[in-house]
Amino acid sequence: MSNTYARTVRTGSGGPGLLLAHGGGGSVETNFGTVLDALAAEYSVVGVDYPGTGGTPRAEKPLELDELADRLVAAADAEGLERFAVLGYSLGGNVAVRIAARYPERVTALVLTGTFARAGNRLKLIADLWSGLAARGESELLARLLVPLAFGPAALECLTPEQVEQVVLETAGSIPPGSGDHVDLIKGADLRAELARLDVPALVVATTEDQLVPLALQRELAETLPGARLVELPTGHLPFAERPAQWASLITEFLAAIPAH
Repeated sequence: MSNTYARTVRTGSGGPGLLLAHGGGGSVETNFGTVLDALAAEYSVVGVDYPGTGGTPRAEKPLELDELADRLVAAADAEGLERFAVLGYSLGGNVAVRIAARYPERVTALVLTGTFARAGNRLKLIADLWSGLAARGESELLARLLVPLAFGPAALECLTPEQVEQVVLETAGSIPPGSGDHVDLIKGADLRAELARLDVPALVVATTEDQLVPLALQRELAETLPGARLVELPTGHLPFAERPAQWASLITEFLAAIPAH
């Protein structure tokens, strides 16, 4: 999987390196766009859109976590970043953990949000349905599945029926071609063994109203990662939409307290 064909996002300059690993069915822009300015004010930020989203063509073979990790590190190399923190959101948390496992001498910190060490039965069943609907081109049905899972209950109930329908249609229109490919990586996910071997400063931001990734799985992740700090953010699975300022503050305050940063 050549990095030549990946869309790389680079912003900020002069600060420590920060790599962005986005979620399944998302992109660097959709998952981090609302916090990019805050991050770029302090860090040299690099992100890569996975195959089949953003400006990156869809892969011709099943995706592998190692390849996504290596693709992001290759982008860091291209930008001259020798060491870096990694911010992983949702599936991107798995990518971030794999980067730390494969390149421990280069990773200065991990920030993991709305993510998991293992999929568990509930998330696996959702991923089965997600990838199946995506494969059949059922974008609107997929959106009707994802919207109530992605939004926190309070945020969703604040919307009028007309607004909900608009969100569903917008979501259906924005589902990338590689969405199902990304989600296939979730089904067999179990990173508990490699998490337990990591030795890196880490912040786990648990999204407490998350209907997609259960809070119990997020807390399990924090318990499995040695020395991880756990903070809980009252939001659904979309902190960048529901609480972007608070999310950005948690990230930057944690990284600022690390001597390497």
